[in-house]
Amino acid sequence: MAAEKIIPKSKKQVNLFYSLDCKELAFNVASHCDHITLHNIKWRSFADGFPNIYINNAEELRGQHVAFLASFSSPAHVFEQLSVIYALPRLFVASFTLVLPFFPTGSFERMEEEGDVATAFTLARMLSNIPISRGGPTSLVIYDIHALQERFYFSDEVLPLFVTGIPLLKERLSQLPDADNVVIAFPDDGAWKRFHKQFDNFSVVVCNKVREGDKRIVRLKEGDATGRHVVIVDDLVQSGGTLIECQKVLAAHGAAKVSAYVTHGVFPNQSWERFIHKNDGLENAFAYFWITDSCPLTAKAIGNKAPFEVLSLAGSIADALQI
Repeated sequence: MAAEKIIPKSKKQVNLFYSLDCKELAFNVASHCDHITLHNIKWRSFADGFPNIYINNAEELRGQHVAFLASFSSPAHVFEQLSVIYALPRLFVASFTLVLPFFPTGSFERMEEEGDVATAFTLARMLSNIPISRGGPTSLVIYDIHALQERFYFSDEVLPLFVTGIPLLKERLSQLPDADNVVIAFPDDGAWKRFHKQFDNFSVVVCNKVREGDKRIVRLKEGDATGRHVVIVDDLVQSGGTLIECQKVLAAHGAAKVSAYVTHGVFPNQSWERFIHKNDGLENAFAYFWITDSCPLTAKAIGNKAPFEVLSLAGSIADALQI
């Protein structure tokens, strides 16, 4: 009996729109796949400052696969992007995919006392109300969401796809001259829960934070850093204080050198500057500091200044658009 012939699945043609902040990332995504076509939006404003937006060639999108690459890193630009995100599925498109690499309110998911507002849940509800396209619910692509329970904040009106940037890090680690001496460190139990299963082939070090009076002290909880290249892994960084304290602890326990990876380099108020290598060598605590371009303005500002390297999500996003 002749073997059944397997016909390769053809790729779908995707029409990709993007926010202004994501222009460079969008072009990089398109460069990874011939089946992605970029489209412009006229981002204008009325005299009172409210958006005056125009989607070019809207009628030509009927029956087409459409995607939007968003950046919510700046609250000032969220409303105008939501306006486009709500409009695109209603243009009789075959399917709609929203790529939001960084879910910015992810660290505000808890109510610890009456009056706290869980803005992560609020944003999830807003995204859950994206209109259904002709092809069904919106596909929502998010990278390394902060808290695992946030997966359940979205309603059945959207189809969330939670992706990770960790494969980019693992590929980069394999290229290091001391790749066989790398140990993965987690700055706290939360990071360990999020990522440890993706590092089954690595030795692991876990730190934790303990309260001493009014201070939170970072300590080594388990693992051996002696003589190793220790890479601290977490989902995001703000001021970087925890990473610095973790580096000090690892160095005190004999680490040969320390590097860091975070998917989302938020770095408000240019706090990344504290990590830049200086000539006097005093600040050169991190051998490498890897981030992705999920926060495109930060990635552009850092510009691969040592010790920073930007690992682009472009190829991963291009693959996600074909799902």
